[in-house]
Amino acid sequence: MERGAFVFTSNVDGHFQKASFADERVVECHGSIHWLQCANACRRDLWSADDLSIDIDETNCRLLSPLSRCPRCGAVARPNILMFGDWYWIESRTTRQMALLERWFATLQKLAVVEIGAGRAIPTVRHFSERHGPRVIRINPHDYAIHPERGVGIAGNALDMLNRIDKMLDCWR
Repeated sequence: MERGAFVFTSNVDGHFQKASFADERVVECHGSIHWLQCANACRRDLWSADDLSIDIDETNCRLLSPLSRCPRCGAVARPNILMFGDWYWIESRTTRQMALLERWFATLQKLAVVEIGAGRAIPTVRHFSERHGPRVIRINPHDYAIHPERGVGIAGNALDMLNRIDKMLDCWR
């Protein structure tokens, strides 16, 4: 694709980056387990969790290593993940990611949104998709319905359906 792709995900596990998507082409709208913040939000900074070493007694389900601490105030550190009713989540990283996405949007003439596996229980991704339609392809094994003016719903397994779409596109290339 001439302009490439951009990922908007509610996943917090960094799997899109592990699947070779560039970090600057991913928006993690609920944060990431790979970044830490002060549990008290004493500062707006985030720091990488790459050096975090956790030792767990799996038999007794106990943490053996000390808890990570905020380098500024000493409070417990937490993953930079948005929780329900979370007034302390620091959204600065996601805000920067959204700014990159908005700049990318500005370079497009047409946009197709491929929504994979997003559900209604936590509809963040669905709302995003429908806001940026009307060309939404919603792939979901069970909950695939979408208003026809917004897009098309496909019932099925994501990998199988993406492979079928790719084969169809090959015919048009």
